Amino acid sequence: MEQERFKEILRGRGLKVTNQRLLVLETIADHPGEHLTAEELYELARDKYPEIGLATIYRTLQVLVDLNVIDRVSFDDGFVRYELGQEQKDSRHRHHHAICIKCGRVISFEGDLLEPLEQALYDTEGFKVTDHAVKLIGYCRECSERFRLSTPEY
Repeated sequence: MEQERFKEILRGRGLKVTNQRLLVLETIADHPGEHLTAEELYELARDKYPEIGLATIYRTLQVLVDLNVIDRVSFDDGFVRYELGQEQKDSRHRHHHAICIKCGRVISFEGDLLEPLEQALYDTEGFKVTDHAVKLIGYCRECSERFRLSTPEY
């Protein structure tokens, strides 16, 4: 996304456009699929804006998460990571992750196979699902091949 689009998003959410907010958004966008930690964002941001502080990064991340501009994700590795949010709320809950337990690789994927389950839950219990997070834990192709792991039968 380009800077003008980021400005549009921030203004659309009622936020002031600040250099720090633009910098955080641009840094995340410049590293698609990387799921950066606050510390990694800080190190990358300092290359462009050396006077930025880690506390500013944390505050900016919290504001952007609260307004659904970016997403906070956890892969159960002790770190909180961030990625750009989906612009349409409906598409937010179709973005999932598969995590390799050997090498730690994270594969982002789209698709919502849970829609029938969500509909059944609504039909039987009246419960309306607005979001969900799916983390699939297993072995990536490379680790499966390298360690000759057997393929599960589905």
